[in-house]
Amino acid sequence: MSAAAVIVAAGAGMRAGGERPKQYQAIGGRPVLRHTVEAFLGHPGIADVQVVIGEGHESLYDEAVGDLPLPLPVTGGATRQASVARGLEALQGSAPDLVLIHDGARPFVSASVISHVIAHLDRHPAVIPALPVTDTLKRAKGNVVAETVDRTGLWAVQTPQGFRFTAIVEAHERAAAAAGQDFSDDASIAEWAGIEVALIPGAPDNTKVTSAEDIAEADQRLRREMLLALGDIRVGQGFDVHAFGPGDYVTLCGVRIAHDKGLTGHSDADAPLHALTDALLGSIGEGDIGVHFPPSDPQWRGADSGIFLKHAADLIAARHGIIANADLTIVCEAPKISPHVAEMRRHIAEILKIAPERIGVKATTSEMMGFTGRGEGLVAMATATVRLPG
Repeated sequence: MSAAAVIVAAGAGMRAGGERPKQYQAIGGRPVLRHTVEAFLGHPGIADVQVVIGEGHESLYDEAVGDLPLPLPVTGGATRQASVARGLEALQGSAPDLVLIHDGARPFVSASVISHVIAHLDRHPAVIPALPVTDTLKRAKGNVVAETVDRTGLWAVQTPQGFRFTAIVEAHERAAAAAGQDFSDDASIAEWAGIEVALIPGAPDNTKVTSAEDIAEADQRLRREMLLALGDIRVGQGFDVHAFGPGDYVTLCGVRIAHDKGLTGHSDADAPLHALTDALLGSIGEGDIGVHFPPSDPQWRGADSGIFLKHAADLIAARHGIIANADLTIVCEAPKISPHVAEMRRHIAEILKIAPERIGVKATTSEMMGFTGRGEGLVAMATATVRLPG
């Protein structure tokens, strides 16, 4: 039997704080909704994934998942119930046998939970994952306890909730036509319509992101998992020297600095970026900058050294690695580096796609000794730490 998924992401989601709805906030470096959608797109039992979004969320949606193989999203209604109904309507053309309805803000749904819901729909017309309630429950009036609630037989319900497609469509149509009916989830609609709903074990990790604290916790969880997976820690070193020559500025770490001399070199002679490029290449055993961008090749004459640095970063990304830290030291008597450090860090961070606080840029002199002390040139040294899958 064919199965499709409706991902409900139409809520305003502002209880989590921030400048955008919770489903579009980043956890582990990617939007919540992307984690959710990819869980279903990557499942072999799901043929179609239909996302329902809020009015005016089109640009946020495109930014989050616009590059994934998805049909156009549909705009939800004023309630969750109305939003799900529109998602089901969008699937009518493909007419799947089964449909799984899932909250867009549950990014940790596992492949096994999805599989179990699909498998149990062979025997039941509706299936929901749930966990038994283990905490003592109190009913209160204001902030005063009125009574203790017997938790026997109580379950905390999760999504995805699975249904025979035709049955849940008909149930939604009946609920929409009935006056005064407002259901909090699709299993409630199924129960109201007389459809038997079976419980299967849910997963403790299949939590819903609701508050700002949830966002922070989810982000930390994903980052911990990512770092554990990237257990191969590499360190690379780079060193570069360029002589001063005619000119009225130098380019260091991508920043143009006025000076009474220029730097000589085949490209833009940005020695710190060259050193950092070599450090990154060295961390993955990819030789040095000259291997990838030979000075004998005229196409690199006067080239922006950011091109070289991005290439090294792309090679690391292709190995599913991350750049954990980059540290540079520039040795020269002049020009003065410290006024430009913040801009240098921002520029490098933009190229490497890491936070500026993971980049160090320092400057020192050689106390008037050697060729740097005589103002004949400058030296740049770099160290980079890279994490690769173990």
